[in-house]
Amino acid sequence: MLGLLFVAERFRPAWVQRAEENFLALLLATMTLVSFTQVIARYGFNTGWGGALEFTRILFAWMILFGMSYGIKNSSHLGVDALIHLFPKSVFKTAALFGAVCGILYGVVLLSADWLQFFGANTKGGALVYWTKFYNAGIGLDDLRYPVWFQEMFGQQERVQRWVAYLMLPLGLALFAYRCVQATVQIWRGERGMIVASHEAEDLVAENKIVMKD
Repeated sequence: MLGLLFVAERFRPAWVQRAEENFLALLLATMTLVSFTQVIARYGFNTGWGGALEFTRILFAWMILFGMSYGIKNSSHLGVDALIHLFPKSVFKTAALFGAVCGILYGVVLLSADWLQFFGANTKGGALVYWTKFYNAGIGLDDLRYPVWFQEMFGQQERVQRWVAYLMLPLGLALFAYRCVQATVQIWRGERGMIVASHEAEDLVAENKIVMKD
């Protein structure tokens, strides 16, 4: 999957950018629509969808897990950078690289911690193991159920499997680690300053304030 993403960004970077933005917008719009209709149904007609809360909770988790890689890609994550901006240029770059590498380790360790045993750490598991267990078990969610027509057409069980809802956990962490690798290479090449939002964002906000005043 990451290989396909790499190739797509090499030849169609604008398409990938739009696809990511549209996916996040779809998640947010769906959450808003479901929540709004639930309020109308509950207070206006004394009814509602039993799986709405669980559905919106899953969508919110998907938006976070997918959005964190998007934030790395576009330098949208906030960070405390006042101290490292006082460093000389070479030290600043080293600190920025260190932060990006920490991001890679964070994503990889949460994805699978088994490889740390090579260094003598007593660790195991991770998102891949967690998701695989639910995939093999086939356990359903508490309230979220497939429509009857979907059950009849595909022969599915009544409740949506947990592995379907939790699929974004390993995917999101893999994307996060991949974006951190990209950021590390970009920092090394001098194409970006840090893995988080820099003072360039503050300058952009200040410029827009001036434009709005005019």
